[in-house]
Amino acid sequence: MSEIGSVYLLEILKGFKGLKSNAEKAIEQLSDEELHYTPDPETNSTAIIVKHIAGNLYSRFTDFLISDGEKPNRNRDNEFIDEQWSRIQLMEYWEGGWQILFSTLQQLTEDDLTKTVYIRSEAHTVIRALQRQLAHYAYHCGQIVFLAKLIKSDRFKNLSIPRGKSNEFLSSPPKEK
Repeated sequence: MSEIGSVYLLEILKGFKGLKSNAEKAIEQLSDEELHYTPDPETNSTAIIVKHIAGNLYSRFTDFLISDGEKPNRNRDNEFIDEQWSRIQLMEYWEGGWQILFSTLQQLTEDDLTKTVYIRSEAHTVIRALQRQLAHYAYHCGQIVFLAKLIKSDRFKNLSIPRGKSNEFLSSPPKEK
């Protein structure tokens, strides 16, 4: 694999892992009850968003190169119904979806990056499909973090540089890679 292809695959993997990690750090701060909180009837709970992301991961990345990313057995509408799954059920489903993605990414080669895959019968290069999914999960992981911040208010443990602490962060020694 050329350097560009291998770098891209490593970077996209890091991007997905970063989203997963941030969402999980926010989820960990919520009680079991708070996972199902919605500020209004039109807003999804954290539990629903987790279920939706996982359902999307299973659908998009199972047989990624050889079948449409919208699997006929996926019930997308059901993902938006809070069936009051326990934290354990939610996180097992979540983890299963992410593991399918990570396994798929580990199997991809540079030659795969320009192949055509389909999502809802729409053609995408593998690169475009991966970027589409990265953006989609960033959107929803951001919702999870926002909901956790909304619920926890000043008790939320910041996942980034806290407000008013930028100069302190910039003056600290760089972290080892």
